[in-house]
Amino acid sequence: MSPTATYMTTVTWKGEHRGHIVMGNGPQMDFSAPPDAKGAAGMLTPEDAFVAAVNSCVMLMFLWACERLNIKLVAYSCLAEGTKRVELDHTEVFTQVKLFPEIRVQAGSEPEDKVENRIRRALASAQKYSLVANSIRSQLLIEPKIDIVQ
Repeated sequence: MSPTATYMTTVTWKGEHRGHIVMGNGPQMDFSAPPDAKGAAGMLTPEDAFVAAVNSCVMLMFLWACERLNIKLVAYSCLAEGTKRVELDHTEVFTQVKLFPEIRVQAGSEPEDKVENRIRRALASAQKYSLVANSIRSQLLIEPKIDIVQ
């Protein structure tokens, strides 16, 4: 039998289109529907949380892959963009999540092309082993900008 893990959150309605979430790992915050759906501006939305979950999980798996592939990571940041489609019956679905990681690594004495190949392998592994990426129906595209420094 495969091992399992359970994660829990608790949400509480705070009136109108707002709520409060307490995550099993401790953090808690208020959230809202997006402003275009009668929500409040400047608050976490489920849509933001969805895109953030993909982005953060892929980043953590990239870090894991970098450790295993002996990549000397100097910096990583990633803009994520989720595209939502509204169907005729007003159901909504995220069709695509694009990640735009900016990755800076140190090459050392290794040729840059070999380092870049390992970075691309690490990105492919991050996508393959990301729990969140494996749990969504949306297409996941990763368009990296790679900077290799000596």
